[in-house]
Amino acid sequence: GGACRLGFARAILLGLLLVWIGLAVGVSGGEGNRAKAVFAGVLLVGAIGALLGQLRAAGMARAMVATGIAQLLAGGYALALGSMEGGMLSGAFAALWFTSAALFRKAALQ
Repeated sequence: GGACRLGFARAILLGLLLVWIGLAVGVSGGEGNRAKAVFAGVLLVGAIGALLGQLRAAGMARAMVATGIAQLLAGGYALALGSMEGGMLSGAFAALWFTSAALFRKAALQ
């Protein structure tokens, strides 16, 4: 249904945006910053979760929740390193991962 397609679209766009911000803009500070690896780990959590969920709506909902939690943890790490921008941006991204999870959950219940 529409909720599932919107969930996938949002997840893909968020992943691409996270890569772009991490590579082009530098969400976590200077080059070689350890936080960049942590932010890459967020995408890894999402990809592994999607595979484990077999790209089905219920599994994707769980994967997006896990990705949102990983995003919050990455933001906490960025804050600990002194990157207020990384922490704030992570909070916003986590909210978007969680809305993607809600869309997948809605699709799973239909």
